[in-house]
Amino acid sequence: MSYGTTRLDPTNCMAGPERMPPLAMDAMDDAQKAAAQELINGPRGAVFGPFIPLMRSPELMNRLQKVGEYIRFHSALETRINEWVMLIVSRQWTQQFEWCMHYPLALKAGVKQEVLDALAEGRRPRGMAEDEEIAYDLCDELARTQGVSDETYRRAVERFGERGVIDMVGLAGYFTTVSMIMNVARTPPQKETKVTPLSPFPR
Repeated sequence: MSYGTTRLDPTNCMAGPERMPPLAMDAMDDAQKAAAQELINGPRGAVFGPFIPLMRSPELMNRLQKVGEYIRFHSALETRINEWVMLIVSRQWTQQFEWCMHYPLALKAGVKQEVLDALAEGRRPRGMAEDEEIAYDLCDELARTQGVSDETYRRAVERFGERGVIDMVGLAGYFTTVSMIMNVARTPPQKETKVTPLSPFPR
């Protein structure tokens, strides 16, 4: 299974140079060093992605990364739906780091490539699994209308339960936050990726 071989051109996905590059350890204050070490010692194993700009506010990073740790590794949602929701939000925000990171993980978890590629193009994908369609509808409707209809809510609760719905909304909110942070900081994707970057939505 392939997912594109385009080398990532940073000028293609960022509006300018990175605003908040990684901090060297010797340039960090004590709070930043402690926050960095906690990340390194945790399941992520390194300071990367959203945690690079977040390092400028280590207390916020500490609190936010705990939410992210639960959302990524301990939520009520199965991995396939977790990865799918992450990509839905990444597409909404044209967030290149998260898209490039989670696209192959979603493929590995079982989301169809044609579904992901339709999402990348800004289209409602055809051929989604039923639970993927329910998650898509909830996340799409929530982003567009700042709420969800009774029918969308009913379908989501029937499929995922109340805890699953709350975890899904929390996941969308968490990834919205880190997407905003990285878009403001112009955090680039990892240097080596085989994933084709997102194109901007038509303006």
